Amino acid sequence: MSKLYFVRVWVWSLSAILVCAFPVFAQTPESALGTPPKISVSSPQKQSYDPQNVLQQLAMADVVYLGETHDRADDHRAQFAIIQSLHRLNPNLAIAMEMFQRPYQSVLDRYLAGTITEAQLKELTEYETRWGFPWEYYAPILRFAKKNRLPVIALNTPTEITRKVSRSGLESLTLADRRFIPPLSEILAEPDAYRERMRLIYQEIHQGKGNSSQFDRFFLAQILWDETMADRVSQFLRTNPTTNVVVLAGQGHIVYGDGIPNRVARRMPRTQRGALLQSLILLNPPQEMTAKSDRPIADYFWNAQFSN
Repeated sequence: MSKLYFVRVWVWSLSAILVCAFPVFAQTPESALGTPPKISVSSPQKQSYDPQNVLQQLAMADVVYLGETHDRADDHRAQFAIIQSLHRLNPNLAIAMEMFQRPYQSVLDRYLAGTITEAQLKELTEYETRWGFPWEYYAPILRFAKKNRLPVIALNTPTEITRKVSRSGLESLTLADRRFIPPLSEILAEPDAYRERMRLIYQEIHQGKGNSSQFDRFFLAQILWDETMADRVSQFLRTNPTTNVVVLAGQGHIVYGDGIPNRVARRMPRTQRGALLQSLILLNPPQEMTAKSDRPIADYFWNAQFSN
């Protein structure tokens, strides 16, 4: 697999969060999200699967990760279709979203309870400046959650904290800053393979002009992002042990399990139902991502082609 692919996956995403430079993408109408797709599902071992059988397996997992490329409309259409299918198989479902930052959980809850409008949700969560991708990518999922009374979990670290760590390190955080992140002792800058992938990204962003201490802070900011999301998923599972959680996040937070999944497993290797069961799905991955490697990059590759 080309290492440069991971650079392309991550450069925009992380640099946008750290410097708040959001591009504008064409909006996708909600009606297009309901178009029946052509679906194929395979594994890193090149084995093909019946999508319905895979959905049956996913419905039994404690956590299902749907790894997206943020600006790819078909990924979001696939997410919505998978969530609808999983809900039919198991209505006890929650949706965890990287797109919302943790201080805004109460705003999400108010929207789901019907006390604020969708427009107010978008405004009060500061969606445009804190995420910035077209609202219609995620709006059908939020509407579905509201209609079916599904919890929606705000996962992400506040932008101000991520940026502060990238510039000045964890030691720069105040007690107030730490309210929405895990204890510092739980923020582990590992594994080495993840560090090396992030080093490629850092070199691409800075074109060889950064130094090792700057990279260390850059990597730490990324780890903080992952640990914060893993912490929130784990918290929810502890208090809702029979609810299945679908996580919507960028592919870079999911590949090889190095970002969120392994950090969830570290926090709670078991649930009340037994050993923690997680499934990693990459949506519409490019060919270079699906090449065989020594470590499985995910459990399944889910390719869905929609006609607009």
